[in-house]
Amino acid sequence: MTPELLATLHPDTLAVRQAMPRSAYGEHSEALYLTSSFVQPDAATAARRFAGEEDGYTYSRTSNPTVSSFERRLAALEGTESAIGTASGMSAILLMCMALLKTGDHVICSQSMFGSTINLISKELARFGVQSSFVAQTDAAAWQAALRPETRLMFAETPTNPLTDLCDIRALADIAHAAGVLLAVDNCFASPALQQPAKLGADLVIHSGTKFLDGQGRVMAGAVCGPRALIDDKLAPLIRSAGMNLSPFNAWVVLKGMETLSLRVKAQSANALALAQWLEQQPQVARVYYPGLASHPQHELAMRQQSGLGGAVLSFDVRATSPEEGRARAFHVIDSTRVCSITANLGDTKTTITHPASTSHGRLTEAQRQAAGLGQGLIRVAVGLEHIDDLKADLARGLDTL
Repeated sequence: MTPELLATLHPDTLAVRQAMPRSAYGEHSEALYLTSSFVQPDAATAARRFAGEEDGYTYSRTSNPTVSSFERRLAALEGTESAIGTASGMSAILLMCMALLKTGDHVICSQSMFGSTINLISKELARFGVQSSFVAQTDAAAWQAALRPETRLMFAETPTNPLTDLCDIRALADIAHAAGVLLAVDNCFASPALQQPAKLGADLVIHSGTKFLDGQGRVMAGAVCGPRALIDDKLAPLIRSAGMNLSPFNAWVVLKGMETLSLRVKAQSANALALAQWLEQQPQVARVYYPGLASHPQHELAMRQQSGLGGAVLSFDVRATSPEEGRARAFHVIDSTRVCSITANLGDTKTTITHPASTSHGRLTEAQRQAAGLGQGLIRVAVGLEHIDDLKADLARGLDTL
C-alpha cells in the first residue's frame, strides 16, 4: 500500500491489511518465513547489505520479512513512523533503556508500574549506573519536581497494572519536552484499539505483544514504536548486536491476532464494565478499580484518552481487617473460581484472575507495594469473552462464601 492510501485508512482496516508486500506466489495470508538466514545473489550485494548500504534481508536476528510485517502493522495502528519487534515486553523495555541511557543518566517512572518493570529499572539498570526516581502516576507536579539535569527519560504506564491508575499523556509530554526529555508510554493495557500515545505527544510506545495484540495467550512478543530517528538509528543497531529480536513464528501469530484486536478489546471492555458495576454492589467488595466506572478518580480522563472505554482489566479489594485476612480472603475468592483461569497473564479471550501481591508484584518489597497502593486483599481480573452472567456467577461463588 502506498503511504498516501495508508493515510486514508481506518485503524480497523490497517489491522488486517498493513504488512509487507505479497511474494511472487500471491499468498493472501501473510507468509511465515521460518529461516535463520537469507541467500544473497552475489558477494558484493552481501557486502552492501551487511554494511547497511542497501536494503535486503541477511540474517533473522537483524530482520525478517514476517517480523517486518508485524512491525509495519503495529506502527500503523500506533500512528508512528516505525516499530521494532522484540522477544517480549520486558525485552522491549530493556532495549529502549540500553539504547537511550548510559551511566549517570536519570529516568523517572511511575511507582505503580508493572513489578518487573520496577525491578528492571531500580535494580538491574542501577548496577550499570543508571539512576531512577519513582513518582505518583497521577501527579503531574511530582513528575515535574523529579526532573534533574541528568534526566533523559520519563516512562509511564497507563492504565497501570493492576490498579488502573492513569496518567495524562499530553500533560507529561509537555513536561518532558520542555525539559528536553523523552517520554515513553507502556500502552499494553489499553492497546492501540483504545489509545495512541504518540498522537498525544509520547515519543516512544512500548508493547507486550503477549497480551492484547496476540489476544489468545499463545506466544511471547514485544515492541517499541516511535520515530525512525529513534527506532532505526538508536534501537535497531543494538538489537542487531544484543539479540533481543522477535522470532518469525511469534511475529506471525501476533500479526494474525492484531486482525481482531479492535473487536476483542471493545467486547472485553463491555464485559469488564458490566462486571465492575456488579462488583461495586457486592457487600464483600471494599473497592473496585476500573477507569470505566464513574467512581474512578480519573474517569473523565479515561473517557477522553481511551476512546470512551475503560479497557478490559479491573481489580478489586475484598473486605478485610488486616493484610493477613485480606490475603486469605482473596485466595478464597480466587480458588473458588471454576471458569476464570488462575494465571498472571492478561489480554486473553479467556478471563484470568490473579493475586498481584504474590505474583506479578511479588518480588517488590512491602514498602514498594504500599507506595503503589497494592494490598494483600487485591484481586486482578483480566476480562475475556465469556458470557457476563457466567463471570458474575464464578466470582460470586467465592464472594458469597467469605
